[in-house]
Amino acid sequence: MPVVRRKLEAGQYLYRAGQSFNALYLVNVGFLKTCLVAQDGREQVTGFRMRGDLIGIESIGTATHECDVVALETSGVWELPYPAILRACAQMPELQERLTWALAAEIRSDRSWKLALGSLSAEQRVAAFLLDLASRHEALGFSPRHFVLRMGRADIGSFLALKHETVTRALTRLAGQGCIDVQWREIRILEAAALDAVIHCEDKAA
Repeated sequence: MPVVRRKLEAGQYLYRAGQSFNALYLVNVGFLKTCLVAQDGREQVTGFRMRGDLIGIESIGTATHECDVVALETSGVWELPYPAILRACAQMPELQERLTWALAAEIRSDRSWKLALGSLSAEQRVAAFLLDLASRHEALGFSPRHFVLRMGRADIGSFLALKHETVTRALTRLAGQGCIDVQWREIRILEAAALDAVIHCEDKAA
C-alpha cells in the first residue's frame, strides 16, 4: 500500500468538503481542526486533531469528504489510500484493530461532546475542554499540566458553541478559582481535581 507523507503550513487545508474521498490521514506531527461550513458561510469547528489521530473516517461510505480540515500550525500527515487500506487490513490485523479503534473513539467522542454541549454551562464546557486536552497530551507522553493551545479563542468557542468572549471570561473565572494559570495561549493546570469538580457541580449556573 503506497503511503505518502504530506506537509501542511498553518492555514493550509488538507482537504475541503465536497472533494473526492480517496484516502485517510494519520497525523504525525502538528495540530489541525475539522469544521463544517454552513450555506451562509459560517464555520462550525467540529474537532481538533493531533499526533496519532486518524482523519477522514467520517467520510467512509461516501464519495466526497464531509468537512474541511485545516492545519493550525506546521503539520505532517501520512496519506493512506482508500480502499487500499481496507485490503491491507485483511493482511495486517493490527491495522484493522487500529482502524476499528479510531472509528469507535470518534463515535464516543462525538457522543460525549454532544452531551456536554447540551447539559453543561459555559464554564463547565471550558473546564471539560481543558481536561480533555490534558488527557490527550498525557496519552502522547507530554505534560498534562502545562501545554499551549494551538487554537484561538474563536475556534474553541465555535467547538463549544460559545462566543469567544464567553470562552475568555470562563478562562478568567477558572484562573480566579485557582484551577488554572493562563498566559494567553499557555495553560498551566494547577488543580485538575478542582477543574473536574467544576464540571460535576450540579448547581452550577448555566
